[in-house]
Amino acid sequence: MDESALTERLITYDTSSLEGMKAAAAFIYGWLEARDVEVKGETHNGRPVLAATVGAAEGPTIVLHGHLDVVPANEDQFTPRIDGDRLIGRGAYDMKGGLAAMMCAVRELAAQDAVRIRFVCVSDEESDEQKHRASDFVVEKGYVGDFAITGEPTNLRIGIQAKGVLGLRLEVSGRSAHGSTPWLGDNAVLKAVDTFRSIESMPFTRESSELFDRPSISLGRILGGDAVNRVPDLCAIDLDIRYLPGQNPDEILAAVNALEGTQVVHVFHREPIIVSRDEPHVKVLAEAVSKTTPVQDSIAVGRDGTSDIISFLKADIPGVEFGPVGDGHHGPDEWVSIESLGQYRRALVEFATSVPALSGESGLRVA
Repeated sequence: MDESALTERLITYDTSSLEGMKAAAAFIYGWLEARDVEVKGETHNGRPVLAATVGAAEGPTIVLHGHLDVVPANEDQFTPRIDGDRLIGRGAYDMKGGLAAMMCAVRELAAQDAVRIRFVCVSDEESDEQKHRASDFVVEKGYVGDFAITGEPTNLRIGIQAKGVLGLRLEVSGRSAHGSTPWLGDNAVLKAVDTFRSIESMPFTRESSELFDRPSISLGRILGGDAVNRVPDLCAIDLDIRYLPGQNPDEILAAVNALEGTQVVHVFHREPIIVSRDEPHVKVLAEAVSKTTPVQDSIAVGRDGTSDIISFLKADIPGVEFGPVGDGHHGPDEWVSIESLGQYRRALVEFATSVPALSGESGLRVA
């Protein structure tokens, strides 16, 4: 089974549900075990976690990190379809294509003894729960190394930076009145929309950096009103704020809290991802990408989204986001390039082959 066929199989599991996550994890476990890769299956917060180690018993160690969960989708999006070079389906790009290619790379690298490869797969990357995520769990369990790669979608570029995340729930207060006399009330839903517009125009939203044009703010959910004939006196809104590396999240939060009639009642925070493009493993990965893919220039990029690579960075393990070509993640027509899946796998193998040279070793010795 090659990367494309494996991606198709993974797409068929609705891993927005716990049942689908468990079924997909069981398939991945069996697929690796059938290819003589010893896998450990664990559970964290009720969700499956998989880990495997192949290659050298010690020495240079690389972590290949992925997630199998996806955001919810219509039922037909879990039936993969092919249109030319595009493999279409929920999770194709984020990140079942990258996960499938990583699994194939692990199998390919299992026979060598010059570098140790750790493969970890989690099931809560798309969750908005902040406390003790599965990627923190695998780091604590010792599935670490000298460098980590998470297979998030980057179009074969190397994500050396990603925006930070402030996920906020705001409560906006108003005054209720009868629906027939709305002018006697103060509609909290309308005030919440005005609050969102005010945050959109705050000074931090107009700043830029080397790799990013601007921050982003998305209104993801509105919860307000309990009867059609009553002016709502309370509204909650959920905002997704992606701020730039170098911006201060505490200052952003303080500015939001200062808005009249608004209270921040819940905060989900993830720090920006920042790795130097001159970090030795990053440079070796860039060379591997140039050798095995059409990408030659502008290899280092910043990502508007973020990922669980932050769990490794917080443990002082350098790492990047790096994945295949595609588009439309979290959308109705998500797709991954079939050709890029093979290119991505070859880049991972080439990178692993080259890593021993960083410590003065050379070449992989096939066992």
